[in-house]
Amino acid sequence: MSIEILGARLIDPASGHDQVTNLYLRDGKVIASGAAPAGFRAEQRIDASGLVAAPGLVDLSVALREPGYSRKGSIASETLAATAGGVTSLCCTPQTRPVLDTAAVTEMILDRARDAGHARVFPIGALSRNLAGEQLAELVALRDAGCVAFGNGLEQFGSNRTLRRALEYAATFDLTVVLHSQDRDLAEGGLAHEGPTASLLGLAGIPESAETVALARNLLLVEQAGVRAHFTQLSTARGAQMIAEAQARGLPVTADVALYQLILTDEALHGFSSLYHVQPPLRGTADRDGLREAVRCGVISSIASHHQPHEIDAKQAPFGATEAGISSVELHLPLALTLVQDGLLDLPTLLARLSSGPARALRLPGGTLEVGQPADIVLFDPQGSTLAGEVWYSKGQNCPFIGHCLPGAVRYTLVDGRIRFQR
Repeated sequence: MSIEILGARLIDPASGHDQVTNLYLRDGKVIASGAAPAGFRAEQRIDASGLVAAPGLVDLSVALREPGYSRKGSIASETLAATAGGVTSLCCTPQTRPVLDTAAVTEMILDRARDAGHARVFPIGALSRNLAGEQLAELVALRDAGCVAFGNGLEQFGSNRTLRRALEYAATFDLTVVLHSQDRDLAEGGLAHEGPTASLLGLAGIPESAETVALARNLLLVEQAGVRAHFTQLSTARGAQMIAEAQARGLPVTADVALYQLILTDEALHGFSSLYHVQPPLRGTADRDGLREAVRCGVISSIASHHQPHEIDAKQAPFGATEAGISSVELHLPLALTLVQDGLLDLPTLLARLSSGPARALRLPGGTLEVGQPADIVLFDPQGSTLAGEVWYSKGQNCPFIGHCLPGAVRYTLVDGRIRFQR
């Protein structure tokens, strides 16, 4: 398949390109920009006048729910939802049933993703068997089966010694670990950020120290083990500052933040809507502002959806009895564009945090539109708008943004040089 994309504003943060030009694709690769290569004949032309062409978004945390939780989502439904949000590559989390801790589960996920034919899927394997934090999973076998990194989610290891051994083993084979930092004891029973809002609503609080105490321990162990580490789902300004200090010391650490943490605060909990029940919790305005600044300056190099679809019943109970998580991957680009609309980031910086930054953090292919790279592209109208929920592909409708009019509209999502989504 050869495709000619005409007249788009090409923004490729990895190479620094930002210009109106043409793009030429063949055999799943970008083969040229500007003038057509000699002898090129397009099988398909896309008039992209007024559209932005950017590297397909790379989302580092998407719960596909399959195997084991088909009532919440499937690989087919959630990868289609991802392409609707401009996402061409995603990392799926290991919290499946059975847990993603064997080569067989890894291969099943990859096979079903290929059969679905939507976004690229990169599994994150379990760091410990059954995510129990007691015995190390077979990391090398998982890597060979296709896992790109290893994490334990919010499940803690039984002891710091066991975690240290796991990090040292990962370092031996140059594997990347993905670390959530939330101290189980300090967070136990908590539902909201510990502060005035939680006190007013009578909700048990999760203090900032639940993140920072665990983060300090993890950073020290990462330094001792010499392992590549990606810190995911940061929720506090102090946590972002600690990552900045570690990076300044030369530690090979990167970090991401959930997009909704850059938009919402714990004030959204007034009304007790379970749609705002997430873990780690929504924090206060000072934390949100600190996270935004860390994203702006590049300390946090990746913005992820942390997409967690749920069936309707999972959110229909008193706030504390509902399951945590927001379904939002199919709004990933329009939601992110609110940060540009509000003057918090310029468009090239935003696209870097959504594409090249995540790709570099976990050493994934893509995230750039340089010649010879995979033709994973999102074409969107920056002047258009998206009515969230007007069309909905994810099985999970647990999204507080449904009904909102968001800036920008994804028109085409191409994966491997083929149109996988078109609006």
